[in-house]
Amino acid sequence: MLHGETVHSMLPQDLPWWRPDHAIFFGVLYAVILVIGSGLGVVFFKSLCETLAEKRKSQ
Repeated sequence: MLHGETVHSMLPQDLPWWRPDHAIFFGVLYAVILVIGSGLGVVFFKSLCETLAEKRKSQ
């Protein structure tokens, strides 16, 4: 492990963030992860709502 690098951090602490290529790469990476996570959350919530609605109709 490099000096300054931590195991528990999602951000690599030893990268020079002032360089545009690092900032753009990690900005896009975390934006894509956020979009995918949000989409999964929406799908999960909608399926849960539909399941509960079907359960209420069958009773």
